[in-house]
Amino acid sequence: MHAMHRQVFLLASAQALFQTVSVLVMTIGGLAGAQIAPTPEWATAPIASMFLGTAIATVPASMWMARVGRRVGFVTGALLGTLGGLLAAAGVVFASLPLLCLGTLFVGTYQAFAQFYRFAASEVSDNAFRSRAISLVLAGGVVAALAGPALGRLGGDLMQPAYVASFLILSVVSLIAAGVLLGVKVPRQVDTAEDKASARGLGQIVRQPTYLVALFGAVTGYGVMILAMTATPLAMAHHHHGLAETATVIQLHVLGMFLPSFFTGSLIARFGVLRVMFTGIVLLAGHVLISLSGTEFYSFAGALILLGVGWNFLYVGGTNLLTRAYSTAEKGKAQATNDLTIFLVGLAASLSAGVLQNTVGWQTLNMLLLPWLAIAAAAIVWLGRRREGVLETRAL
Repeated sequence: MHAMHRQVFLLASAQALFQTVSVLVMTIGGLAGAQIAPTPEWATAPIASMFLGTAIATVPASMWMARVGRRVGFVTGALLGTLGGLLAAAGVVFASLPLLCLGTLFVGTYQAFAQFYRFAASEVSDNAFRSRAISLVLAGGVVAALAGPALGRLGGDLMQPAYVASFLILSVVSLIAAGVLLGVKVPRQVDTAEDKASARGLGQIVRQPTYLVALFGAVTGYGVMILAMTATPLAMAHHHHGLAETATVIQLHVLGMFLPSFFTGSLIARFGVLRVMFTGIVLLAGHVLISLSGTEFYSFAGALILLGVGWNFLYVGGTNLLTRAYSTAEKGKAQATNDLTIFLVGLAASLSAGVLQNTVGWQTLNMLLLPWLAIAAAAIVWLGRRREGVLETRAL
């Protein structure tokens, strides 16, 4: 196997293992929290803690890896995930919500490091293979769609109290990922003095209309998806669906998130990034409409599939649009600001999911998403018209 292909294979394998851990927490984190939380509103606190860990660690992880290299950072992240699983299992055993949340916080720091796998894939690949390399790494999410909920369900009743084994399985998967990442070798990239001299300040970068719409689109896709996905296991349990049915719905949802990655890039190339992002808004609105159709299994399944595909179009489209708003020398701060904002919104969404589910219910929770989606759609349309105006002015 060519060295470049071997590195991408290792990163894709690590992505599959990491996403398995993330999806496992999303599947059973709220359920484990519900059985030890003092009130139902705190049930999703373990999931919120995972996003808090990611938000806290994203920028430090990027800066630290610039000094010590990708491999050291990636292995460290996976070991933090191993520790997180053990702490979360202990939290369930001792019925301690703070300890469970501390464990998922460490899993979140693992997620912060893992967000850079896709960038590492581009760094080890030549120009001809780069786009395919990124796609192959993202394809790891397809494996996670099947493995994450399945492992969460397997460990649910394997030991008592419930879900202890699920978090122990999480630790084992993270440890395997650390072993895989020991083989990763990513070359260091150094900016020239000329690149550094021409780099703009963060304020100038963020104030660009392209950057703002890209960020708001990705934030909308991620925030809406996390809010609805986090509430789903609690809503299904409330409407008397078992863990097996919940795991199946989460599997279908995550497949909806990652399977489109194989062709989203082609759609962007053919129809344009703004049209693809707007389609993502329409799909998320479709999720809301299906969620209003009832609380049967197929209503949850259909809604969550659209939720996944809508997220993909907005997140991939937003990421694609973002890359047009900064230079190579500016990418570190531009990407870190983008990811930090996204995960802060994810934190707020995951923490509020339990409160909304227990106060207003599943269907009203989804109806509250419509104004958010409307604003995002308006922003995309505004940027499209602004671009057309700029082109017309230039033509004159």
